Amino acid sequence: MPKQSDRAQRIDALRELLAEPRPKSVLEKLAIERQLRDLDSPPEGLVWNEDEAARCINLFSKMRHWKGEMAGQPFVLRPFQEQLHIAPLFGWYRADGRRRFTQGYIEMPRKNGKTTELAGIGIQGLVADNEPGAEVCSAATKREQAAIVFNDAKRMIRSSPLLNSVCTIHKYSITCGRWDSSFQPLASDAKKLDGYNLHRVLCDEVHEYPDRSLWDVLIEATAARKNPLQIGITTAGHDRSSICWELHEYVRNILEGNYQDDSFFGYIACADPDDPWDDPEVWAKANPNYGVSVQPEYFEQMARQAKVSPSKENTFRRKHLNQWTEQAVRWIPMHAWDACERAFELEDLKGRECYAGLDLASNRDVNALALVFPEPHGEYKTFCFYWVPEQVISERGQQDRRQVMNWAAKGLINTTSGNTTDYAAIVEFLMGLLDSFQIIELAYDPWHAAAVVQMLENAGFPFEALVEFRQTIGNYAAPSKEFETLIFAEKLHHNGDPVLRWMVGNAAAHKNANDDIRPDKEKSADKIDGVVATIMALARTMGTEQSAGLLLL
Repeated sequence: MPKQSDRAQRIDALRELLAEPRPKSVLEKLAIERQLRDLDSPPEGLVWNEDEAARCINLFSKMRHWKGEMAGQPFVLRPFQEQLHIAPLFGWYRADGRRRFTQGYIEMPRKNGKTTELAGIGIQGLVADNEPGAEVCSAATKREQAAIVFNDAKRMIRSSPLLNSVCTIHKYSITCGRWDSSFQPLASDAKKLDGYNLHRVLCDEVHEYPDRSLWDVLIEATAARKNPLQIGITTAGHDRSSICWELHEYVRNILEGNYQDDSFFGYIACADPDDPWDDPEVWAKANPNYGVSVQPEYFEQMARQAKVSPSKENTFRRKHLNQWTEQAVRWIPMHAWDACERAFELEDLKGRECYAGLDLASNRDVNALALVFPEPHGEYKTFCFYWVPEQVISERGQQDRRQVMNWAAKGLINTTSGNTTDYAAIVEFLMGLLDSFQIIELAYDPWHAAAVVQMLENAGFPFEALVEFRQTIGNYAAPSKEFETLIFAEKLHHNGDPVLRWMVGNAAAHKNANDDIRPDKEKSADKIDGVVATIMALARTMGTEQSAGLLLL
């Protein structure tokens, strides 16, 4: 077992990083806080091994820089690299002796030492991970890109007398005779990668991956190893359908506490969405190596060019502030949503009057039902239910699929067999709710719900309680603003439902020229059906006269 003093020293170092003058984005703070929590109270089944963390950090000091004014000098990790990347990646173990983290994702702006650090992680896997026959690869969509990390590793080894004495450098590979290990660059022809048995996988500039096939086939190639590590290091991109965005969102959800995955490492350094891009304080905030490898003068030059050429602004924000330039700004801050949590169960609301919203977006998508219960003093309680076809879950990305299946196993999401929604199950559930609650009105979108409404009428659901809610911004404007206002006033109470929390975190809002707002599914990071259903139900609580007027639009 590790000595308490070992963990205490790491905790002190992390607290120093939090307290340093350089400001931190919300996501960077959350990454530090995750590690502080883990060290302070290790999750069940995990053990901190200070000796292994220190051994790996010491190995980096044996490497040498090979270019610029640092050429020939030892690779001394910066505090953020040591405490936030290398120590946790190599210091955490499971009780059975396997390393904790098998996958990881690091996202930082350019010129913060990403490639050099990635090369160092590859060298560690090649010479010092006690893995016989270790196969290390740098992977990218093009051989030229994969060769960047590989060539950095070659030059770092050549510059180090110790590493050069134990490694043999070839044109397209590096070998270490002691462990019979090898390091080579691999391009993205996924079919040719099936035969590899990889120990360490280094994915550079993941935002350039056109799809998830390369990432997935590399994961499969590590399956036979005891301590595999696949890690992506990248700057932000702009394609929200990409594997890079999926990994970004997966890490965000882990850091925010929406997902629980002790095997996945994540760190994101960036500017916050509302930060002014031309503010030097924001430049420092987004760049942990600001003033070291990232010089203020360079930023001033790039910012001047961006100001006179609007087309360069997004490039500046993406490459130098690590902002996803095509990402819609999140609508509801998570701290505001979390402040609305109250302790209650659905059973506590039995017999109460409520209003319902039913969002049946598609027969191959998430379907959500929200119940909104009016409370005294203009407050409300909300409770949501969800249905997802089993095959739709299986089609999600590997990480997201695991989380959705976990929610389903806990009964937080209802699954229906096959690849389409079983609307009869939803109708049966709704009819059962009539025995427990007084549903005054049920709002539904006639475009998607016509069949369900007919089934409800046939089953005896009160006809007068079924109310059309067409998906126009006119219908959404008032209840969407009310939804936002109630949250910031801590008057829309929820019971901490993790699925709804995830959806609130995904939600982006569309705003028109009149400042009318509505939830925007296309621009949102992922599913928001529970948010939509809640707003539809909330609309029916806002007064018969007002709601009736909205529904004519």
